[in-house]
Amino acid sequence: MPLLRVDDIRKMSRKERRAKLEELRAELLRLRTQAARGTLENPARIREIRRAIARILTVEREEELGRAR
Repeated sequence: MPLLRVDDIRKMSRKERRAKLEELRAELLRLRTQAARGTLENPARIREIRRAIARILTVEREEELGRAR
């Protein structure tokens, strides 16, 4: 199950998306640090976070180009 669905991201305001993006990036950094130390419990979480970040950036780019659905 995805961390964030595209519909949910589109419902967020630009400010909310930016805040969520920063939160996800911080979590990704923390998880990568854990992975480097060998203490990561759920490696799949890194992939989920990366994909959520990509979804947010994609929606922002669509709005920038005027292609919001």
